[in-house]
Amino acid sequence: MLVIDLQEKMLPAVSGWEKVARNTGILLEACKVTTVPVKYTEHYPKGLGRTVPSVIEKLPSQAGKMEKIHFSCCMEDGFEEFLRTEGRDQVIVAGVESHICVLGTVMDLLAMDLRVAVAADACSSRVPDHHRLACDAMLSAGALVAPVETVVYQLLGRAGTEQFKSMLPFFKA
Repeated sequence: MLVIDLQEKMLPAVSGWEKVARNTGILLEACKVTTVPVKYTEHYPKGLGRTVPSVIEKLPSQAGKMEKIHFSCCMEDGFEEFLRTEGRDQVIVAGVESHICVLGTVMDLLAMDLRVAVAADACSSRVPDHHRLACDAMLSAGALVAPVETVVYQLLGRAGTEQFKSMLPFFKA
């Protein structure tokens, strides 16, 4: 899983940021119970601050962090090696802003022949239409664009397991 730029000065500026933070937390919990490795980025943290505490506290202790200055994470020196340390060919993406850093990264990940799942309700932009247009573009480019619940259920694979039972409370209304 790749969490993009959920930072102190960035996240509160986007539409529905509380939902993005909550849904990212659900994804991080699912990654813990299914042993999916987690990476996260911070775009120019000197100016935009660090990752918000509500996300930091949910990150697995072994989560990898990379600071960046490019909009697409993939343009950052060493990012591909950083991302591929576990040898995975799939990436779940959450973060902001959908139409800038998320879109650029997803397009580049697809060009690297990785399978990409964008957790649409764990992403956002300052302008809701920009988020929607970015999701449409990522879908058209070949990414799976789906709600967090769908992504989590795909990770779990089946009902009746301890992992499923531990995640069920997040989706009960």
